[in-house]
Amino acid sequence: MTTPLTLTHGRRPDGTALLTAVGEIDMTNTEALADALDTTHGLVLLDLTGVEYLDSAGLNVLFARADRLELVATPLLAPVLTISGLPDLTTVHGL
Repeated sequence: MTTPLTLTHGRRPDGTALLTAVGEIDMTNTEALADALDTTHGLVLLDLTGVEYLDSAGLNVLFARADRLELVATPLLAPVLTISGLPDLTTVHGL
């Protein structure tokens, strides 16, 4: 059973948009993630520290928006992000 994805919008003290994701990101909910990212203007810091699973559909959403994302991830996601090559396109904190 998958853990539902919860997305919470916020702002960092410097005004940068913050989107916090908690749960699992897979093909059943990537549209919600894409919509949340697309309706947030400018640079977005996407906090993935509460994400337990990220599949290729989720990676596709991140790749398509890499030019305006910074990611915060845990060691759990490090292999997936590193092998995908996403850290070559955007800043990933926590790897």
